[in-house]
Amino acid sequence: MSRLSHSEIHMVHRIGWLRAAVLGANDGLVSTASLVVGVAAAGSGRPEILIAGLAGLVAGAMSMAAGEYVSVSSQTDAEQADIARETRELKNTPKAELVELTRIYVGRGLDEGLARQIALQLTEKDALGAHSRDELGISETVTAHPIQAALVSAATFAVGAVVPLIISALVPAAQITLIVAVTTLIALSVLGGLGASAGGAGIVKGAVRVTFWGGLAMAATAAVGMLFGVTVG
Repeated sequence: MSRLSHSEIHMVHRIGWLRAAVLGANDGLVSTASLVVGVAAAGSGRPEILIAGLAGLVAGAMSMAAGEYVSVSSQTDAEQADIARETRELKNTPKAELVELTRIYVGRGLDEGLARQIALQLTEKDALGAHSRDELGISETVTAHPIQAALVSAATFAVGAVVPLIISALVPAAQITLIVAVTTLIALSVLGGLGASAGGAGIVKGAVRVTFWGGLAMAATAAVGMLFGVTVG
């Protein structure tokens, strides 16, 4: 059976939205759980805990969306500026650009004649596309998408943040700190493992890394909450 016709899915094809999704869910879960644990450790009641958590969810989702949009937009602006400059150079100095493209292929291991032949053919078909891809490293699979990244970040942050809120609303008030902390660590280990697996990395390493830093964040905010509760009390 011929295997010439097949479809391949590589990690780079989904790294943009995957990065935003994993970061959003992790941040939503860690930050809201930490906020809930800190407020609960200060001796606050369930209503205050839920209000603080809900406010953290909304503020965090908006912050993630804005931050991701600005960050990715800056990358997009840089890409567009490079493409505009390359367009001018192709128009004003086409021979020099052909030599430059040929040297790129020679640097990758092709002999001079073959490299020039490939450069000529690619230039005739799509000169800007060839230079964008091989000189600038910009291609369709890695092009930044600001709105997509912003929406994914906000949505996944909210999904992660709602978990400790639901737990806080259901469990006994006296056990909110402990149960939220434990369930968050479990969720973080699962999320870290899934994210690492989807990205092609080691599952255990990803789970341990995310769980450790999440636990550290909750411990720090719990300490602040307890200190604040003692001071106020």
